Amino acid sequence: MHDFDFFLFGVMPYSVLVVFVIGSIARYERDPFTWKTASSQILRRKQLMWGSILFHVGILTLFFGHLIGLFTPVAVLDALGIPYGAKQWLAVLLGGVAGIAAFVGCTMLLHRRLADPRIRNNSTWGDIFVLGILWLQVVVGMGTITLTLGHMDGSEMVKFMTWSQSVMLLKINAWEQVIGVHFLYKVHIFLGMVIVAIFPFTRLVHMLSVPVRYLWRPGYQIVRSRWGAKPVRTGLLPIAAAGGRRAE
Repeated sequence: MHDFDFFLFGVMPYSVLVVFVIGSIARYERDPFTWKTASSQILRRKQLMWGSILFHVGILTLFFGHLIGLFTPVAVLDALGIPYGAKQWLAVLLGGVAGIAAFVGCTMLLHRRLADPRIRNNSTWGDIFVLGILWLQVVVGMGTITLTLGHMDGSEMVKFMTWSQSVMLLKINAWEQVIGVHFLYKVHIFLGMVIVAIFPFTRLVHMLSVPVRYLWRPGYQIVRSRWGAKPVRTGLLPIAAAGGRRAE
């Protein structure tokens, strides 16, 4: 059993990080024009809109919640006087609401991909696989909430925080921090690392190229070249700036 724990918590995190970094660089260098998410917006647009909003709001909340929750040093919580139980309740409540939103949204998107023959014929195996594994991950994550309710003192939370931070600090025995945790937690962590490993090879990679500069540079459109996304003048002025008319 300890061999499995060593592989899951001691070997797999570093293997996944290597695949993620090298895979992302290789895809960008070899296939820069596939660094996007293909659109099927003209088909079942309403279902896509609601499913996409719920899914993205839920999954991004969960992602950043996990990121902050796992990588905030325990010493910071102690210095600020934040009780572990309070942090645990915040994680349960926020994670529960975000998990429900992500589950409903992902279910709608997955159903749309599978139930409509036209969309299914225009979907790759990767499109369906990504939605499937994300749906499964959300379901397993929601299941871990029931386990968390059994130890609201934050003891298990501290184990995972210590483990994740020890991994990033390259501590060899980091895996020993989480020996004996419930199997459902292990499934949740395993699926999470699988998602990170396949990230560079699927439509998920578009998350790394979200251009934000155009938000404060109106009149530009984003054009992706081999050297990245750059704003290009469209020849148009914002409606307000042009007095309600397009610039000549």
